[in-house]
Amino acid sequence: YGATIDEVLAWQAAAMASVAEVDLGDDRMQQLAALEAAQRQEVVDRAHELSRLRSGAAIALAEQVTSELHALAMPDASLVVRVTSREDISDLSSHGAADVELLLRPHMGADFRPLTKGASGGELSRIMLALEVVLAGADPVPTFIFDEVDAGIGGRAAVEVGRRLARLARTAQVIVVTHLPQVAAFADQHVVVSKGADGVVTSSSVVVASGRDRVSELVRMLSGLDESEAGAAHAEELLAVAELERASGRS
Repeated sequence: YGATIDEVLAWQAAAMASVAEVDLGDDRMQQLAALEAAQRQEVVDRAHELSRLRSGAAIALAEQVTSELHALAMPDASLVVRVTSREDISDLSSHGAADVELLLRPHMGADFRPLTKGASGGELSRIMLALEVVLAGADPVPTFIFDEVDAGIGGRAAVEVGRRLARLARTAQVIVVTHLPQVAAFADQHVVVSKGADGVVTSSSVVVASGRDRVSELVRMLSGLDESEAGAAHAEELLAVAELERASGRS
């Protein structure tokens, strides 16, 4: 308890104070019970307000994401953000007192189903892209990786995918695996991955394409030909469109 009388007396005073805190009287218990009830009610009220705000935001988010999906080769798709309040309001978590679920109707005549049950891999990639484009300013993420985000699309829809990836790349690092020239043209860095064998060992190589090499690679992706004047003109047009998109982001 201490090496001296003063230290022992100090320990005694501290011990008595600790016992006094534990041995509460009826008045103190009533005060704490009232305080707990008031704070619990405040938490419940704030959870209700959070659910109300989420319900309003859910409508706006669903409308904006659905609009993006229409431009990403899902013209009849519709997304719904469902906010469901829990029956037991005391069942609170750090996320509030409601559960949020994303439902997709991929085409007319289909039912709305949870994304985990009603979306293909390519659709999930495009939904993720649409969500991130809409939420880019509100929920910044440092790096995105998209694999096969352009699955099953081409033409104008592929250009729109490339355009949106470029917009997302204004505020984050975006890594995309693609076989479409319309998407590759929008990249700030075009990296070509190829595989070869010398008869004994198969190896992969990674090369950054730039200048005329990049035009040649886009021509190969467009037509499968190493040299084509028409393909080169098309590739240069794609690169010009992509540069305009980047310029609009810098202005």
